[in-house]
Amino acid sequence: QVRLVESGGGLVQAGGSLRLSCAASGRSFSSYAMGWFRQSPGKERQFVATISWSGGKTYYADSVKGRFTISRDNAKNTVSLQMNSLKPEDTAIYYCGASRSPFYYITYYREDKYYWGKGTLVTVSS
Repeated sequence: QVRLVESGGGLVQAGGSLRLSCAASGRSFSSYAMGWFRQSPGKERQFVATISWSGGKTYYADSVKGRFTISRDNAKNTVSLQMNSLKPEDTAIYYCGASRSPFYYITYYREDKYYWGKGTLVTVSS
């Protein structure tokens, strides 16, 4: 059974940094894309960043490009999101996702395409 567990969320002032981590278990993820998505109150879950199975390709939402960096360690089955220059509008629950299909990724939210963690809350104060 695939399990994803996020950590690293918290409260930070605008301009600050946080690093989110996601530990994956239940299978090897070396052939599967992984990503981060977020959901603010009253809004749909949105794409933040995704990384290919090898880590060689990364994709970001325009709103976080240049501020966030996604990375992965296939030996440890982990994916991380380094978030710098945080803004109040980055406040959301951040979800880790892992593709259900090998060599396949999405840059938009589709619940049925990925496995999902339970999320970690990031709050950015102004």
